[in-house]
Amino acid sequence: MACGLVVVGLGYVGLPLARTAGAAGVPVTGLDVSERVVTGLRSGRSHIEDVTDQDVKEILAAGFDATTDPAVLADAETVAICVPTALDADRAPDLGPLVRASTTVAGHLRPGALVVVESTSYPGTTSEVIRPILEGTGLVAGDDFCLAYSPERIDPGRRTFGIHNTPKVVSGHTRACAKRCAAFYERFVDTVVIARGTREAEMAKLLENTYRNVNIALVNEFAMYCDRLGVDVWDVLRCAATKPFGFQPFRPGAGVGGHCIPVDPAYLMHKASSEGFTFKVVAAAQQVNQDMPAHVARRVAGLLADAGRPVRGAEVLLLGVSYKPDVADLRESPAIAVAQRLTELGAQALFHDPHVDRLDVDGTPLRRADHPYEAAAHADISVLLHAHRAYDLDRLGRSARLLFDVTGRACGERVVRL
Repeated sequence: MACGLVVVGLGYVGLPLARTAGAAGVPVTGLDVSERVVTGLRSGRSHIEDVTDQDVKEILAAGFDATTDPAVLADAETVAICVPTALDADRAPDLGPLVRASTTVAGHLRPGALVVVESTSYPGTTSEVIRPILEGTGLVAGDDFCLAYSPERIDPGRRTFGIHNTPKVVSGHTRACAKRCAAFYERFVDTVVIARGTREAEMAKLLENTYRNVNIALVNEFAMYCDRLGVDVWDVLRCAATKPFGFQPFRPGAGVGGHCIPVDPAYLMHKASSEGFTFKVVAAAQQVNQDMPAHVARRVAGLLADAGRPVRGAEVLLLGVSYKPDVADLRESPAIAVAQRLTELGAQALFHDPHVDRLDVDGTPLRRADHPYEAAAHADISVLLHAHRAYDLDRLGRSARLLFDVTGRACGERVVRL
């Protein structure tokens, strides 16, 4: 007997999808290669911040199950592939997890099933990489099964928008595939937008995050130039943001992190390069953002020098090392590059983050401070990389011997802002 939905990959994308679909009455089974993840979920424990233990218990009570056995795919009416697509050691697209997941799905694909790819990739991946794997079964996409692409739009830690109220872009190998995909997501998503084809939907996801990457790079470069001029970049941004049209404010920082913003432009440029096209603006933005950790480290060294303290041997406390505020996610976090740069300069770096227990730099765990305010009072300089809600910024500004605030949110006589 066919079941409803099998979610392949129960990470930051797959588990919220399973929770949202399950809450809407869709029978859901989760498939993951990690025994630890599956055992935890079956015991009512979530490994994802945006999904609570209570959420897991509720979907378990509604019939959800998690497994490492791909045999569950054989009865699936809909399969959603939600595995990570990251970068390899050379910063090139790594489609290995997606190819392996698709191969697993192909081994159990039933006629009449809908297969939806949610993993981010470059245009052509669904039709040129995934479809041949699935059609290796002898089944034909558009005839014997439906193939679709619907890019995930998960933003970890965001409380105002989730899967149900974020418009869902869908597409299909054929128009019938797209309509089938739209009908599926309409069961638990308020607004569904049908793209012309899978390549358009794939490109739309890359555009969304490349747009953010480029605009963050712009304000980061403004921040570097304002530092040279002695201009307060935060006041520049405050004033510019008062314009009610033609300007959208972005904030500078130590770089960009997470699974999407620093990664998706690399997928875009990789595909473009293979076809003889160069994204000059995107490449420049990538470079600016990659330069920001070194800029932060130089500012730290300069502030220490102004205080009569050489950077070599100085104790530098990094505060807020996850890739964004109020999450524990360290993927592509610029804090790691900042720590690397400071270590290269001879500084003794340590960190505190209310959400992160361990931070490795070049394979070595960085010392973790137990109490942020006491550690800031002891350190030669503290660097606020993310203003987590758990931090009392006023107290931090009073406690620190010297605070370099990358976020532009702290105040005090001993606070210097980016």
